[in-house]
Amino acid sequence: MNANTPRPHPADTDRSTSELLSGTARDLPSGRHEFHKERLMAQIHDMQRAERTATPAPARKRRLRLPRPAVTLPLMAVAVAAAVVAGVWQSGSGGVRESGVATGPALTTKIGTATTKGVPQLMDRISLAAADTSHPDVKPGQFIYIESKSADSFVKTVGDESSLASHALHTRQVWKSADGTEGWLIDPAVNDSPEGETLSLPDEQGNTPEATLNGPSFDYLAKLTTDPDELLAKIYKETEGMGNTPDQQAFTTIGDLLIESYPPADLYPALFKAASKIPGVVVVDDAVDAAGRHGIAVARLDETSGEREEWIFDRKTHVFLGERSVQVRKGTGEDALITPGTVLFTNAIMKRAVVDGMKQTPSQAG
Repeated sequence: MNANTPRPHPADTDRSTSELLSGTARDLPSGRHEFHKERLMAQIHDMQRAERTATPAPARKRRLRLPRPAVTLPLMAVAVAAAVVAGVWQSGSGGVRESGVATGPALTTKIGTATTKGVPQLMDRISLAAADTSHPDVKPGQFIYIESKSADSFVKTVGDESSLASHALHTRQVWKSADGTEGWLIDPAVNDSPEGETLSLPDEQGNTPEATLNGPSFDYLAKLTTDPDELLAKIYKETEGMGNTPDQQAFTTIGDLLIESYPPADLYPALFKAASKIPGVVVVDDAVDAAGRHGIAVARLDETSGEREEWIFDRKTHVFLGERSVQVRKGTGEDALITPGTVLFTNAIMKRAVVDGMKQTPSQAG
């Protein structure tokens, strides 16, 4: 795919989507389309980043920022999920995503002031706080439980007209085994059932992808080096060719690990120390996570997209609260709809724990 590939007309998208679904949807067991969509979204997220590594197009590519496990899908599943995703952003019923999450006006915020002053000192305090954070090992049969709140803004297309809208704040719960082969997801943005559905492997086609930096398991993270220089070098190497620039991709990769993984105790501070070595990192004086908690942020501006990724920390304890992506530069063409101050994605970590069973919450564990 090329970054200069023209956007399909909504009518063409709907037609091709319908044809693709009619030919492949019947091949999947009932109730599995959302499962494949959930898994494919992460791949599309990475493909969109990869597209931007070619000759940059004037128009900015919309980036999906909902945290998702990145895994490999069989070709047939990719075709079905791609059709579903095409209908997610441009649908014949008004362009609203087909999910249980309500839509509303675009999310906006006051753009915080950014400075390079004090970055090393803040990162040192964050690393020390991370080193003091209790991160128990995950034993066989146990699961990492992460509960978060998230919302996002998106371009909604109805016929030939586009406007900016948002998906309302909602709760996401995910369980993952230490080796990443067992999991469960409850998220109204990606599955219709309030009970959620499995993320366990292998899938119907027998695929069990290996863990990577963009789709890690606890066991995978436990084997990573904790030397900040070596860790950063590995991140640059394994994400080569992704994102708009190597530096931005390295920053994004570390940010993704903070949201929906449980880095082992030794690795957690090493991630922050590695991030402090990425050029262009700044401090934002005030940022708000999805739960409304104010904090100080470590951030980096993507010069190509004009989007600033912000990691938000408690101002006193320096504990990680969540992440958000804010548009700070006005785009051109259709992307001009995404004006400065638009919150493209916001997330807040509410609970992160180790539990003894799938779908068990910390309160149930006593």
